[in-house]
Amino acid sequence: MIDLHYWPTPNGHKITMYLEECGLDYTIRPVNIGAGEQFRPDYLAISPNNRMPAIVDHAPADGGAPLSLFESGAILLYLAEKTGRLIPTDLRGRETVLQWLFWQMAGLGPMTGQYGHFRVYAPEPLPYAIERYTKEAHRLLGVLERRLVGRDFIAGDDYTIADIACYPWISPYAKAPIDLSGYPEIRRWHAAIAARPATQRAYARGVDVNPPSDQPLGEEARRILFGHAPGR
Repeated sequence: MIDLHYWPTPNGHKITMYLEECGLDYTIRPVNIGAGEQFRPDYLAISPNNRMPAIVDHAPADGGAPLSLFESGAILLYLAEKTGRLIPTDLRGRETVLQWLFWQMAGLGPMTGQYGHFRVYAPEPLPYAIERYTKEAHRLLGVLERRLVGRDFIAGDDYTIADIACYPWISPYAKAPIDLSGYPEIRRWHAAIAARPATQRAYARGVDVNPPSDQPLGEEARRILFGHAPGR
């Protein structure tokens, strides 16, 4: 019913986490971003920003033609609205979830991503960039830490798409782990989500698609991921 164009990155994990949590039927269509498959014309037709993930829903709620979506936050919101699951129906609860979903999309994901880029993938150390994004990552973790005090999950008692959006971006770089010792609420919350069977199934799908490797990122993959422009 749903084609998931996917590679096991933090944004990709968000969607498998939701699909597994809600038991939706889906088929993974791997998009090997290290090989440049995100630049294929057929993929650009559904994800014009040449980023992953994207979905094609072959049974949208309006009964019309298959519907494609890109941007992981938009996909989470679409799936939650379609199923009525993992998003509150009351006004205030819904707006709380949306605020934290957009917070992740605009802040936690990009800033943690830059933290990882300059610590793991940059061809040479850039102290200013490393310091800048390390501080920003910790600032954002502090925001989340304070939010979780007295709450099981980000929006309150219930697990929602806000939690799914944020979870994969908590120290996602094995080669540059973020020190979480000063964030007991985040550690408690993160462990609870990691223990969910759906989370474990979702991450197992990632291993199936792209088994872990100790091989360093090759120059061609580095060029594709960080310096490729279509047509050049």
